[in-house]
Amino acid sequence: MLTGPPATTLSNDEILRYSRHLIMPEVGMEGQQKLKAARVLCVGTGGLGSPLALYLAAAGVGTLGLVDFDVVDLTNLQRQIIHTTADVGRPKLDSAAEKLAAINPFVNVRKFETKLSSANALDIIRQFDIVADGTDNFPTRYLVNDACVLTGKPNVYASIFRFEGQASVFAAERGPCYRCLYPEPPPPGLVPSCAEGGVLGILPGLLGVIQATEVIKLILGSGEPLIGRLLLVDALAMRFRELRLRKNPECPVCGANPTIRELIDYQEFCGIRGETQEAPPTSAVPEVRPEELKARLDAGDDVFILDVREPHEYQICNLGGHLIPLGELPARMNELDSSREIVAHCRSGVRSAKAVTLLRQAGFANVKNLAGGILAWSDKVDPSVPKY
Repeated sequence: MLTGPPATTLSNDEILRYSRHLIMPEVGMEGQQKLKAARVLCVGTGGLGSPLALYLAAAGVGTLGLVDFDVVDLTNLQRQIIHTTADVGRPKLDSAAEKLAAINPFVNVRKFETKLSSANALDIIRQFDIVADGTDNFPTRYLVNDACVLTGKPNVYASIFRFEGQASVFAAERGPCYRCLYPEPPPPGLVPSCAEGGVLGILPGLLGVIQATEVIKLILGSGEPLIGRLLLVDALAMRFRELRLRKNPECPVCGANPTIRELIDYQEFCGIRGETQEAPPTSAVPEVRPEELKARLDAGDDVFILDVREPHEYQICNLGGHLIPLGELPARMNELDSSREIVAHCRSGVRSAKAVTLLRQAGFANVKNLAGGILAWSDKVDPSVPKY
């Protein structure tokens, strides 16, 4: 719940625009003035940030801050509904700000075309009342959480993957923070990104709207916000479950005796854990470039192509290789001839790098990773191979 005086009075045009709010006793003139006075920072203008920013602008939140440094890509359009086909190649900030101004010219949109970092997060977040985290990576989630705790700002959180999502409100007074729920990040590579694992395009809309709802409730001081509660969404079954969360008294950032009193290196924090041979960086394994592999195949060299993607990915496009999904590889190595040269590939080269490491540990001496995966093959060898 935010405190402080309401904003200046609403104009006649604003009264008409927000009339469906004004006739609600839970909002009314005072509530709409609170919305107009509110300053909300949306971190990211992608899948979650799109519906979040659109609905906050439509609702009349007076100042919306947008943080993003990416450009619109064709693959974004399946879920990032604030952008259109005509925006491909444009900075997401410009695209998003244009749509928000078209929806509600009374909203002040502040653009921060930068990557949120330990160097700038506190300065940016201090300028706002509420932060809504629409990011898709663990370093930024921990960064946003810690910055919100240190500045005393509520953090309206959501995350998505395939058909599942979760939402909560962290860093609020007396409530737990993100670190109370997840004290440490998962090992690198354990949780696939949306680019690797996919996401139902509608799901970020569902979770982004939940975030927008929580932001508005905090501004109005109405209802029961998701403080101390983690909402779990299973879109495939259309089930909503709730877990109760408790503040961890030993939390290093929001506990009784915090040890984190300033922002840290979050890339290092999320990267140094789980750095094992089971999740190597692609540069740690022998590689072959797509052009080199194409030349060798054309020359008739005996190279065995191993595809470690999933069967549904193989149906999208393939190089004609032998399909063994990465998760099945340990049990199916008997299908491979250790005396032959093997080149493993996946979509982008990450999973196949893990496959190369597994095979080398099992005694396969002549195995390499296709650098950049099937995406690089499409770019550098055969553009008729579709990218996804």
